[in-house]
Amino acid sequence: MRYFIVAGEASGDLHGSNLIKSLIEEDKDAEIVCWGGDLMESAGAKLLMHYRNTAFMGFLVILKNLGRVLHNISLCKKQVEEYKPDVLILIDYPAFNMRIAKFAKLSGIKVFYYISPKFWAWREKRVVKVKKWVDRMFIIFPFETEFYRKYDIPVKYRGNPLVDEIERKITSMPEKNKIIEILQLGSKPLITILPGSRKDEIRSMLPQIIKIISDFPGYQFVIAGVRNIPEKLYTEITGNAPVKIVNDKTYELLKVSEAAIVKSGTSTLETALFNIPQVVCYKGDFFSMLIALILIKVKYVSLVNLIAGSEIVKELLGYKLNRKNLVKELSLIIEGGPKRERMLSDYKILMEKLGPAGASGRIAGAMVEEMRCGGKG
Repeated sequence: MRYFIVAGEASGDLHGSNLIKSLIEEDKDAEIVCWGGDLMESAGAKLLMHYRNTAFMGFLVILKNLGRVLHNISLCKKQVEEYKPDVLILIDYPAFNMRIAKFAKLSGIKVFYYISPKFWAWREKRVVKVKKWVDRMFIIFPFETEFYRKYDIPVKYRGNPLVDEIERKITSMPEKNKIIEILQLGSKPLITILPGSRKDEIRSMLPQIIKIISDFPGYQFVIAGVRNIPEKLYTEITGNAPVKIVNDKTYELLKVSEAAIVKSGTSTLETALFNIPQVVCYKGDFFSMLIALILIKVKYVSLVNLIAGSEIVKELLGYKLNRKNLVKELSLIIEGGPKRERMLSDYKILMEKLGPAGASGRIAGAMVEEMRCGGKG
């Protein structure tokens, strides 16, 4: 069968790559093209567009790049039409992907959505478009089952693919001392900064985080960089601050960290699966933060807290992301901090809710079965 997969950012590239590997195992005749990244390409798909050219987030950023956004939508529609896939698989990235879903559905192409947009967080009524334009939803968070049930949309939780990915990474990595040697880290305990993969968010958050380095002289700080962000962007912000930048080694850094400062998103769950205490941060442009304040309907923004249904990790959002609060919260979770052991204990409960590894294979199997016999999964 022919598959067209669309992912618009780094986390989608990761999940898409694992899905592609499992689809190829389930369907030996699979032909796959994608919008995604290097991981999806290396997994066996033909890459038509890299997410570095599509990852526009935030009201002002989208407005400034509206021409490119509209061009990308038109190009993707054209490629879907020319490729004529048996199924279009969309991964999160709703502002873009729901438009492609509508086009594909009206063109008679089957549409699967893998990793639900966060309709449960804001603009909930948009979920009616899912019912109209999407044939099957494949969710990765257990709490989403009840949400979709309210709209009479059948979904089934089959596990979270990050559990698979982290389990594989941990078992394949060298010992802690070897990682420290390879990455040329110092002897002090490590605090890793995960500022995300979007330039505007990095510019908003990283200057606040850098300010606290001098408050923790007994620690070394390392920024987990990503390949689509020029190193110059980090260094312009860090200046002469004693902080190291290590690109594309996020998991290795987490394995050897004592604690982490993490941008809200998938990385919060990754950090928890590595069993590393964390402080969660987010700060965007003024209008994006204002819109979020008005529209967001959930109590928490980090995946860790959402899945748990309670506050496991502290969230410093918007104006709360400042030096005073960061120093306070980080001090509570480093070695000897009063909240450290409780957070690690709560992580165990979180992992029980997520369930066992093997999600990518189970989801790919359900997709192939649906295509072959029209089963309801």
